[in-house]
Amino acid sequence: MLLSPQQLNDRLGSAGVLVVDVGDRSRYQKTHIPGAVQLDYEVLVKREPPAMGLAPEPDCLARDLAAVGISDDIEVVAYDSDGCGKASRLAWSLDWLGHPRHFILDGGLQGWLESDLPVGREPTQPKPAYLDEQARAPHCLVDSQWVLQRLNDPEVVLLDCRTREEYTGEQSLAERGGHIPGAVHLDWADLKDPEAAPALRSEAELRAMLAERGVTAEQDIVVYCQSHHRSSLMYVVLRTLGFAGVRAYAGSWSEWGNNPDLPVAVTE
Repeated sequence: MLLSPQQLNDRLGSAGVLVVDVGDRSRYQKTHIPGAVQLDYEVLVKREPPAMGLAPEPDCLARDLAAVGISDDIEVVAYDSDGCGKASRLAWSLDWLGHPRHFILDGGLQGWLESDLPVGREPTQPKPAYLDEQARAPHCLVDSQWVLQRLNDPEVVLLDCRTREEYTGEQSLAERGGHIPGAVHLDWADLKDPEAAPALRSEAELRAMLAERGVTAEQDIVVYCQSHHRSSLMYVVLRTLGFAGVRAYAGSWSEWGNNPDLPVAVTE
């Protein structure tokens, strides 16, 4: 699910490829990858405060994506200028809808610019398409009750992608601080190469980080953060590494941490 800047450059201009900019609209109007269409990130989330990252209804999401030209016949390459979280949320959404072929640009727009590749200035007019209006891969998304029922299941690992301070409860962005009981921690920022962020670390480094935390390909892995923005990148990384049983808890901590009926763990 990852393409390097050069791999994307080799695809530019191909009839079956659609490049989607999920970054800031004002920045898109100044600089973007040639031929890229712009997608408003807000169509990828449903906000029901305090839960700020829920999945939209599949039919609404499919129509919004089709409006910018996404269909099953098109290879989609998403990028952003915000650390790859927004592009990854689109990639996860496409997985959930059952779209067959999509990628994110490793390093995002920053990586593209640092590779000294061409940029566009004029907006690209989307060509509306058709996308099946249902979630054809419903296993990609779980809710709080699914998680609650599996807290003691050894075949399920919860992967918290927030900062260490959020995980321990030292910093709280909800009514309650801490993490889902049993969750292991891997900050999404640690996925990125410290010498070339927001580009990702090598495959070997990523696999080692996961192995250190006991995350294996045989488990069902549920990723979460505050609003399934940061955890979307973790989802893409796991899928790229060949982990098959990857799911997202889109409600994440903005839902769980604000629901007094759900258990919370803190770390001293």
